[in-house]
Amino acid sequence: MNAIDRYIIKEVLKGTLIALVMLYALFNLFTLKDELKFRGVGDYDLKQIFVYIGLLAPRYIYELMPSAALLGSLFVLGGMANHREIMAMRVSGVSVFGIIRAVMIAGMVLVTFSFFIGEVVGPDAEKKAKVLRSVAKTQMPAARTKRGLWLRDGNQFIHIKDIYTEGDVANVYIYQLDDERHLQKLTYAQRGNYLDKGHWSLKQVKSSNVSPQRVVGEQMDEIIWSSVIDPDVVDVVVVEPENMALNDLSKYITFLQENKQDSAKFELAFWARLINPFIALVMLLVSAPFVVGVGRGIALGPRMMLGILIGMSFNIIDNAVGQMGIVYGLNPLLVAVLPGSIILMGALYAISRLR
Repeated sequence: MNAIDRYIIKEVLKGTLIALVMLYALFNLFTLKDELKFRGVGDYDLKQIFVYIGLLAPRYIYELMPSAALLGSLFVLGGMANHREIMAMRVSGVSVFGIIRAVMIAGMVLVTFSFFIGEVVGPDAEKKAKVLRSVAKTQMPAARTKRGLWLRDGNQFIHIKDIYTEGDVANVYIYQLDDERHLQKLTYAQRGNYLDKGHWSLKQVKSSNVSPQRVVGEQMDEIIWSSVIDPDVVDVVVVEPENMALNDLSKYITFLQENKQDSAKFELAFWARLINPFIALVMLLVSAPFVVGVGRGIALGPRMMLGILIGMSFNIIDNAVGQMGIVYGLNPLLVAVLPGSIILMGALYAISRLR
């Protein structure tokens, strides 16, 4: 890697970082405005609001990375073109494809960073944010660990290991204590579904009544469990499919398919999440034709504006195609790949016309 490659990579990464900070600040203004409406509800004060917004940072960084890569590269490469740096590189023997290759190396750094943020940091941080917000607003004791969610309802301590959507839970442990904090009863349910206010249906239940003399166990196919806990409290740790880690999505898709339930939404989210980091590479390719060939016909400003419009339109089209795919039952992999593939082919065609 020569000095020119290192210079381009550094500038593209720096430009992307600046664009990311600007976009993140803009999004946070809207989030802050929405959260301030709930200030004073329970213990949800200004400090809690800022902690909540901070915990959502990885999610926004992951979602904004493709747009930031496009904007950052457009301004950086556009600045190089405007100051005749690209022309000087070309005169010194660097080809157009050599410049694009350096930009793609920077893109791979961004892809790696996106995967790390999206798979390792983002989902866990968002769950913590939702727990913090819910506990502060409802003042109901709750704690999330790597092994699930812990809640308290009077003398009952509830451990829910797996939480899905809309009041659908699995592997529920209920510890009933007496007034002296001695274990009185332990109940395990393989599945749980919310029925109505204050009532849950627990299935495949195993129960043990504990006394100083003996432990008596029993098994039941289904019981109705009364509790003040409702789906709004439980769902605080449920992350939307678009923000779930690939491993969690894969396990839930398998769960739905084994229970003969529709998994199309989650399959689409799985493939979209796998592809999303590479969209940053596509956005970098989109930027190249609008600035590398500057000076040939169209001025820099219109080229950059056109590139920005293409990049921003991509998000709208991608979401629309995804929803259409779910409605019409299209192949999730095809739906996830199609928008990016079209933009990629257009970018490659434009690059092939550069000289």
